Amino acid sequence: MFVGMDRALRAARLATFAHFTLNGALMGMWIVQIPAVEHRVGISHAVLGGLLLLLAGGAFAGMRLVGPLTDRLGARIVVPGSAALCSAALALPGLATNAWELAAALFVLGVGNGCLDVSMNTHAVQVERAYGRPILAAFHAAFSVGGVLAALAGARAASWNWTPAAALGTSSLLGIAIAVAAAPALLPRDTSTAPASDAAAKASRAAPPRIWALAALALMIMLCEGVANDWSALHLRNVLDAPAATAALAYGAFSFAMTAGRVLTDRTAARFGAVTVLRYGAAVATLGITVAAIAHRVPLAIVGWALFGAGLSGCIPQLLSAAGHADSEAAGANVARVASLGYLGMLAGPAVIGWLTHLMPLNVTFFLPAVCCVVTAVTARLVRPDHQSYELPLARQRPNH
Repeated sequence: MFVGMDRALRAARLATFAHFTLNGALMGMWIVQIPAVEHRVGISHAVLGGLLLLLAGGAFAGMRLVGPLTDRLGARIVVPGSAALCSAALALPGLATNAWELAAALFVLGVGNGCLDVSMNTHAVQVERAYGRPILAAFHAAFSVGGVLAALAGARAASWNWTPAAALGTSSLLGIAIAVAAAPALLPRDTSTAPASDAAAKASRAAPPRIWALAALALMIMLCEGVANDWSALHLRNVLDAPAATAALAYGAFSFAMTAGRVLTDRTAARFGAVTVLRYGAAVATLGITVAAIAHRVPLAIVGWALFGAGLSGCIPQLLSAAGHADSEAAGANVARVASLGYLGMLAGPAVIGWLTHLMPLNVTFFLPAVCCVVTAVTARLVRPDHQSYELPLARQRPNH
């Protein structure tokens, strides 16, 4: 019996890895096809920027809707449905022929992405609870790997002269196939705590202050990630006068350090605790962005961006894990609250930095994310649960012989 339960847990973990990788690949494939879609539709950069807000709006709506739905129906039902929706929606931008069609396509894609993001994180928390130890950060590393795979696939599709419709359509079909194949391995909803109706009612009530505090920290951390995504290369190019190829290394260093850090985060959290990971991770990120801001040489700035990525790498997984474990009956709703507010931070960060550049040099604006990291480090105790988050799963409680 214990062997069978262990196998089920391992299968659920692999299925969760598959969905995180799929989500990263789907969104990465859209990103690499943006220039081709823009050219096909015949719109300006300014119009495209406005349409991308619909993608973000759809994602936010999907996140808020799917959290309570996951608590009611269970991740085993909602995750595959969300993955199939996101995969199917990926084909739509490649078929758009005008701005209105692209607007609708991006909104639907955003809804699918938001639904998949929250539902798969909710299931990841369920798997983590069953394992009895931190494993969430590794799933987030798989998301980054999916983005790398998408970049490679997109480059290959371009070399074959595939149209956006062909590239995105093929990715859509593969995504649906993966969602269907991985669905049976997902864990069923835990019915030992409360009926679905009771869980849904609990999830619909106002969240406790601690959840909103975790969401505020997520907003600040993902604001920092958004700044790195949009401004790291421009920092080297515009402030330090680095060549374009060299400037790209800033974001490359940040992304590599982020992925590598997430691979190592779970073991660190298991040994030293989530509070330590969040506190010292935010401290390292503070050091990194400060080094980048004051650096007068390109290599030192790249080191700063790498430290920034390494420090931030484990922060969001700890916040989502804390929200999901705070109340097993409202895990989906709580993860949605933290994830959606964090997503707003990622959207707002680059815009706020852009506005501040009208008042001060770009590198000086980086002290805003530095302050966010300091606040996170000081308040890291918020991820400490009121009770033991991880309970030894039945599958691992073997009798002594």
